Order: sequence, then C-alpha cells, then structure tokens
Amino acid sequence: MKELVDILRDEQHLESRNYKALLECDDESVVTYLHEQAQNVAIEHFGHGIFVRGLVELTNVCRNDCYYCGIRKSNSNVERYVLTTEQVLQSCKRGYELGFRTFVLQGGELSREKAPWIIDLIGEIRKRWSDCAITLSLGEWPRDVYKAMRKAGADRYLLRHETHNAEHYGKLHPTEMSLNNRIQCLSWLKELGYQVGTGIMVGSPCQSLDNIVEDIEFIEHFKPEMIGLGPFIPQHDTPFASHHVGSAELTCRLYSIFRLMFPNALIPSTTALNSITPKGRIMGIKAGSNVVMPNLSPTEYRDNYALYDGKSHINAEAAEGIAQLEAQLASIGYHINWSRGDFKPTIKRKL
Repeated sequence: MKELVDILRDEQHLESRNYKALLECDDESVVTYLHEQAQNVAIEHFGHGIFVRGLVELTNVCRNDCYYCGIRKSNSNVERYVLTTEQVLQSCKRGYELGFRTFVLQGGELSREKAPWIIDLIGEIRKRWSDCAITLSLGEWPRDVYKAMRKAGADRYLLRHETHNAEHYGKLHPTEMSLNNRIQCLSWLKELGYQVGTGIMVGSPCQSLDNIVEDIEFIEHFKPEMIGLGPFIPQHDTPFASHHVGSAELTCRLYSIFRLMFPNALIPSTTALNSITPKGRIMGIKAGSNVVMPNLSPTEYRDNYALYDGKSHINAEAAEGIAQLEAQLASIGYHINWSRGDFKPTIKRKL
C-alpha cells in the first residue's frame, strides 16, 4: 500500500480502485506514511509557513434551502443579519492592521438584487487595500455577476461542489438546485480568471466511499487552485440533525491525497475540523494543509452564522486569538506566513 502513496506522490494520479484502497486502508503504518509524505511535499513547496486568511461572514441570509445547512431559508430559529458596508470595512481594517493580506468574504446566497452591493463592496476593499487578495465564498450567481465581481477586484472564489454524484446531490438539496448548475458556475469562474476552489463535506448524509472517489476524480480533472474539505457536522434545526459527525481521520486522509495530487494547492485546515476535535487544525497541517482562516467578523454576529452546531469562532479560530494561533503553530515547528499566498502552478516532478 505504501507503493500507492509513492505513485501518487510521484505521478499525482492513481486509478479509481487505488484511491478507494487508500480510503479503506486500516493499516496505521500506511496512513502515517501517507500523512508524512503529504506533509513533506507541503514543506518542500511552502516551507513551514502557514497562510492566514481573514474570514468575514457577510450574512446568514440565504435564498437556498439546503437540507444540511443551519442558515437554510426555512430555518425560522436563526436571527438573520447582513453586515453593513462599514462593518465589513472595519473588519478588514482591523485584519489589515493585524497583518492579514487576504480577506475571505463568505455568506449565504443573497437575492440577485444584492449583487450591486457586493460588487461595490469588493471595489471598496480593493481600493483601500490594494495589496490584499480578495476571496469570495458566496454561492451561485449568473456569469455576468461573477464577471463584475472579478472586474471589481475579486481574486479567488471558493464554491464547493459538495458531491459530484447527481443522486447524492439530490438527497442534500431541494429540487430547484442542480449539480449541473453548480458545475457550470465552477466552469465560469475558471473562464473568468479566478483562482478557484471546490470541495466536499466528508461524511455527509448518504455519502459512500464510491461517492468520495467520484469527488476525488472530479477534483483531479477540474484542477482547482484551492481545495476546501471539512467533516460534516449536523445542525439541530435541519432534517439531518441526528446524523453522525463526519470523520476527522478521513478528512485528513483526503487532505493528504490532495496534497500529493496537487503539491502547490491552497488547502485549508478548516474550522469544521477544529470544531470536532481540539487538535483538528494541527492534524490538518500534519496531513499537508497550508492555510487557516481566523474569523474577523464582528463578535456579536458570529453565533448567528450557524452553519452547523458547535462551530468554533473564538481563541485561535479568531483574529483576536492570533497569539494563541502563533503558539499553536510554533509547538509543531510552524509559523504564520502573512503574505497573500497566491497559487503558483505546479511544476511536475522529473522521475
């Protein structure tokens, strides 16, 4: 099995059955070897620096009704908010003063009428902090809106496809949403010159290992610059409230697979992973991830951005906990890399 890890490291590709074999493998020495090789590749390309992104959660208002999400439009138990332009700019200002050089604007999918506000907001951030990267994670929009966002100054866009299996997609989303449209949006983003990210929830309801292999192969073919993976965590006001939490171990195994597949990719050790285990961030970094995203949002709104239960947004997960984050990274021989951390294309190894 270790030979499969070596092949993936050297060729950045495996056959479907071999991806599944790595996911199913119960030999701890193989899993340890997988993580070690992924961590070595990450260090080879990025050193011991971990990029930080300042996360601003714009809104918990969403026009969609995804069955797994706590801010789905039919959840009447959430106190809704939309940050004002001034609140967003103040969050970015505070982040810039702390040293952040990438801002991530994340939120539920607002109505189409809100597109001009988002575009103007991007333009204002670009004007004030021209040396910073702007990443968006705001869901599905028409191509012309993505184009206007890009023109206003957005650099990156994260849009998880969630699952590449249409049947599985239908079990997670209402009928008015479609996998085809999600994939079309990802294609538009690439065409428009964004650095694009996609990914999945690991352990989502009805997900099989075969589904995950499909996702691996889609991501391999799509070649994103960013890969966002986190364990599924249920939210108590959704139809999947009683579903079990996704596996931290399987999430980290996927981090390692994607690090070996894409040595230069930007792979966050996600908040969701750190929310289900106190050492989640460290596990992710030791599995090959190279990004963390402390929260810059106004503290009074963080509890209302309730995507899932138990979401961590304090201490080292928050901008005000930077010293704690630095100490946590230092304990395993890493440090914060405050640069924009743009994606650089992979130069394939010479065998």
